[in-house]
Amino acid sequence: MIFSNSANDGGKGIITTVGFWGSGDNARKIAILVTAMAGIALAATLVYSRRGSLKSPWSRQRRKLALSPQQWRSMFTPDGKFQDGGVKFLKIVRSGGIEPSIRAEVWPFLLGVYDLNCSEAERNAIKTQKRKEYEYLRREKHRVSRQHDKSCKKSIEVDCGNGEGCRIDKNPDSPGSKGVASTRQPRPIDEVIPDHEEKDHLLHEEASRTVMEEEEKSVITQAGTSAVYTESSDTDSIEESTSPQMPHYAEESEENDPSNTKSNSVKGNSSKAFKDEDFTTWQRIIRLDALRANAEWVVFSPTQATVSEGQARRLASDVGLEDYDHLEPYSVFHAARLVAILEAYALYDPEIGYCQGMSDLLAPIITVMEEDYDAFWCFVGFMRKARHNFRLDEVGIRRQLNTVSKILKSKDSQLFRHLEMLQADDCFFVYRMVVVLFRRELSFEQTLCLWEVMWADQAAIRAGIAKSTWGRARLGAPPTEDLLLYAIAACVLQKRKLIIEKYSSMDEIMRECNSMAGQLDVWKLLDDAHDLVVTLHDKI
Repeated sequence: MIFSNSANDGGKGIITTVGFWGSGDNARKIAILVTAMAGIALAATLVYSRRGSLKSPWSRQRRKLALSPQQWRSMFTPDGKFQDGGVKFLKIVRSGGIEPSIRAEVWPFLLGVYDLNCSEAERNAIKTQKRKEYEYLRREKHRVSRQHDKSCKKSIEVDCGNGEGCRIDKNPDSPGSKGVASTRQPRPIDEVIPDHEEKDHLLHEEASRTVMEEEEKSVITQAGTSAVYTESSDTDSIEESTSPQMPHYAEESEENDPSNTKSNSVKGNSSKAFKDEDFTTWQRIIRLDALRANAEWVVFSPTQATVSEGQARRLASDVGLEDYDHLEPYSVFHAARLVAILEAYALYDPEIGYCQGMSDLLAPIITVMEEDYDAFWCFVGFMRKARHNFRLDEVGIRRQLNTVSKILKSKDSQLFRHLEMLQADDCFFVYRMVVVLFRRELSFEQTLCLWEVMWADQAAIRAGIAKSTWGRARLGAPPTEDLLLYAIAACVLQKRKLIIEKYSSMDEIMRECNSMAGQLDVWKLLDDAHDLVVTLHDKI
């Protein structure tokens, strides 16, 4: 470096040259300082790299790597088992979802219809048994309906005031009566609920015992890709003399959920599990919701979209669907399948029965699963956790809203204080997102992507591979049962500036949340949700 020292050279302007590092102690001090700065830079690089190792499994560079047919088929041993217990399979699904062409094969694994460690032979046996159990539930539905129809035909003589008798139905609440209820009647919530394994065992045993004798009295005909059941009228007395034990749906334990109750036995039969009036109410609401279902699924299922009018009408007739003349054949077919499966589920899980919103969850499943019994058991697997959203006491909903509130409070105290000021800290404004799992806010394809990632998390936890495989920081955050809730919190955080600066009431925030349809990027949502899991999953 060059300096002019004119002050000390008598004004002669002598130029003195000094080396860049200087000399002596000063040089050593500068060297130490540079070394320290280099160390800090290296440490920062290491920290950044470590944070980079916690990148979301849905990060931009991996989003296109959905599970492909080639990858899927290469994962199995010759006897049809996963080579690594399904670890690689779940990692890929968490990273990018599933290619549409293999969803029907893959979903039963994600939804617990098949165990991750079962062989192909075991899956074939399960599939056969599940088909019989579903057929049994459909026959049971016909039996309940016939029993109710008979009770509706009974009448009593009363004095009409003119000295003559007139006949009045004892039960005006028939499926054909007007004034459809918009909600189901309240039911006791403290019913005895057996362990899930026992429930499946009882249903398995009952279906196996009755299937042979019932097959002689029931003819199964195919209508497109769904089964249509017709029954001989001379079986009424035989079926009514049988009082099969239809167990309640068993709840899986859910942390901090006081609604969980279990029992080792099932007492009574299906007639004691619910009243005929309950089932009749469920039927009416199911039919209304099925006919109102939108048709956005059509482009995702060409086979069902091209169903003939005859096929659609036959299936509609079998399930008792009416008032569909304004619909296209594919919509009639879709609605009839919704009715058949939701009625079967109401029998399978009479504590929940049917609530509005359940058809929103089933619609994507029947679009992918072309056989009704496959769709039914996938729906059962889905509802194992989602059923808490439809309890009359709303315990499950309140728990989830409380979790969203905790996430927002931990992540953004300023936003949370604003919500407190608006008395919106209970997060009721995301109620719809919780109940139907983003079904109304995301497009059809986006919904499937989100659900698949969510199901992969739940499958990893069920299989007990979450902690051992994803527990190390370098592999990112472990799967969580509450990924949906982190995604909902992420959705709210994306709107934090708008909420804080412009909204002064919970109603305004709710309108904003309910108007997000078509505006969300599901992968950005999952990125942000994963970041929240990384930082908060040990605290929530």
